[in-house]
Amino acid sequence: MSPDKSPDKKSVPVLLVTGMSGAGKTSALKALEDMGYEAVDNLPLSLLMNLLQPGFPRPIAIGVDIRTRDFGVDALVQQLDSLIKDAALETRMVFIDCDDEELERRYEETRHRHPLAQDRPVTDGIAHERQMISALRARSDTVIDTTDFGPGELKRILEGNYGLQTGSGLEIFVTSFAYRQGLPREADLVFDVRFLRNPHYDADLKPLSGKDKAVQDFVSSDPGFDAFFVGLTGWLLPLLSRYTDEGKSYLTLAVGCTGGRHRSVFMAEKLAHWLKKENRSVHLLHRDMEKA
Repeated sequence: MSPDKSPDKKSVPVLLVTGMSGAGKTSALKALEDMGYEAVDNLPLSLLMNLLQPGFPRPIAIGVDIRTRDFGVDALVQQLDSLIKDAALETRMVFIDCDDEELERRYEETRHRHPLAQDRPVTDGIAHERQMISALRARSDTVIDTTDFGPGELKRILEGNYGLQTGSGLEIFVTSFAYRQGLPREADLVFDVRFLRNPHYDADLKPLSGKDKAVQDFVSSDPGFDAFFVGLTGWLLPLLSRYTDEGKSYLTLAVGCTGGRHRSVFMAEKLAHWLKKENRSVHLLHRDMEKA
């Protein structure tokens, strides 16, 4: 927030949504529209300030990328700086990103042409665009990487960061995951529980998950479990308060084990339960439980 803005004056949320072509900008705008924003895509930059005239009545999300008429990185940054200074607006920029390989796969599957690769390989267009807009990524308030996202994950993260509900405080998302499937890209804090006893090697427990009591009893019987959990929650509790004081609205905690089915699932469940007892708003997902 600009230092010129008074905390007592309610400002209108304005989100500039940009990023790599094919990464999910259109999906982000649709999600934001569902959340209560007015959504406008590919508005010419020359019309941006006219749209956001004094007294603009409602939250708005504006899509801007290389397809936008009169697009330019420097021009967009100048517009962003001007909007940030406007005390009537709460302006932020979101950058939707994705791995180059995944972008290439998406273009191949949809048979769409990359905007900068009409007569060249799609990889050339992706590389050119990434170099071209790298400064926007650096200036953005939030970078959302959609490479491994499943249905609904983009909307979930947008709601956590830019939901219009007031007074909801810090939203905490807890996810379990498998290290062999890769780290969750959206994670703020990652906890590795591979040191705990592994139910995978018990024939009776292997088919179960960390949501089953037999697995929970097995993992919690590890001699180091209690000390670890007490230490983790004791470290985390004051940290959550600091995040809240700094104005952070969304925090993702990821708990990982080898297969993402037993230890990490149980620990994520237990951590979410503890957070709820601390009167925190918690969302829980087991990303890889069914993949094991």
